[in-house]
Amino acid sequence: MHTSRRRLLSLLAGVALAAGPAVAAVPSAAEAATTPSYRPVIFVHGSAGSASQFQTQAKRLASNGYPIDIIEAHEYDSPNLATILPQVYAGLDARISRLLAATGADRVDLLAHSLGTFVMQGYLASSPDRAARVAHYVNLDGRTAAAPPGGVPTLAIWGEGDAARAVAGARNVYLPDQSHTQTVSSRESFGEIFRFFQGRAPRTTSIVPQLFGTARVSGRAVLFPSNAGVADATLEVYPVNSLTGGRLSNRPAHRVSLSGDGSFGPFPVLATARYEFAIVRAGAATHHFYFQPFLRSDSFLRLATSRPGEGLGALIDTSDRHTALTIQRQKEWWGDQGDAGDNLWINGRDVLNPANTPRAKRTIAVFAFDDGSDGVTDLTAPLPEFFSQTFITGMDLFIPAAPAHLGLVRITVGQRGGGYDVVNVPNWKSSAHRVSVNVDDF
Repeated sequence: MHTSRRRLLSLLAGVALAAGPAVAAVPSAAEAATTPSYRPVIFVHGSAGSASQFQTQAKRLASNGYPIDIIEAHEYDSPNLATILPQVYAGLDARISRLLAATGADRVDLLAHSLGTFVMQGYLASSPDRAARVAHYVNLDGRTAAAPPGGVPTLAIWGEGDAARAVAGARNVYLPDQSHTQTVSSRESFGEIFRFFQGRAPRTTSIVPQLFGTARVSGRAVLFPSNAGVADATLEVYPVNSLTGGRLSNRPAHRVSLSGDGSFGPFPVLATARYEFAIVRAGAATHHFYFQPFLRSDSFLRLATSRPGEGLGALIDTSDRHTALTIQRQKEWWGDQGDAGDNLWINGRDVLNPANTPRAKRTIAVFAFDDGSDGVTDLTAPLPEFFSQTFITGMDLFIPAAPAHLGLVRITVGQRGGGYDVVNVPNWKSSAHRVSVNVDDF
């Protein structure tokens, strides 16, 4: 999003805060029953993925008239897929039945990405009854096939790589300048998807903000990469200063207990304001999540964390002197493409380079912290324990914790293709806090 538009949204947010929230109309599942042209949409993610990969496209669908309540994601424990595939299929059966009953639609539309295309091709081919309940299937940069799975009309979208890949008998679209996750979240793929579902071009490929009103935000706090729900924790939500990321009040706007599958919300939020979501657990570091303005209602929010002492969080060196960051975007970071790549400045230093974010790595999550807690930055090589993980990189970056740097970390993103994003956050001490920053992919 261009800088001028960001400034406009910040101004509008200020006006909305001053005037007080006015509830904006948000389509519901009941409305979908009277609008049969909008079938329910279900997204199935790939390896180490979640609903997050489809978050932007869900908002684009809503900007074109889709009720948000009929756009869902079917999540699963991808590392253990081989042992749970029957349960994944059964869960998808139940989800489709529920959505068809709620909306009165004749069928659903399905999309899958990467490993999810293996899941969906197997699902559609497993039973004529299953295939009969699906109107359209979108195969996003994943598995090839000798025919449309289950005979369902299929759109296959392919990013960079082998141009011979195809689903025979499907509409195959090639986006050779887009990387693996980008094929899920890009404007170009959205245009193809909408046209495939609706038989016409979308009115817009932008996310239309719900200005001067209240959006609804909901989602799940999950353990990465299993997508199991976070339990025995409290979620606190704070409106924050758009310039510093600092809390506007010591009292959270929302506080709920997390249990079961980690679901929370919906919470009313100002569409153009900024928020912090904090997972608070006894005896563990508080995990803070920062977002750019949601712009409109969002049910695909995912707060990915780990159990204390487990997962990637256990590999982060901590101290009172430095801040530990995770910065993610549902569009790969390219650090080796020169002017055609991305820039990520942390406290004024561009931290992306050919060693830690080569295009071929397909990095969407960057872990940055002071490796060894020695106060020294070394960006000559990535941290191997992170770089070895799919879609992840790690870098040894000393980020002074409070009270240095006026109590904040300055984060600026130079998006390839043009435009800048700024997401400043408090420089919490890593000894007691984790910080995740979510950057828009558009």
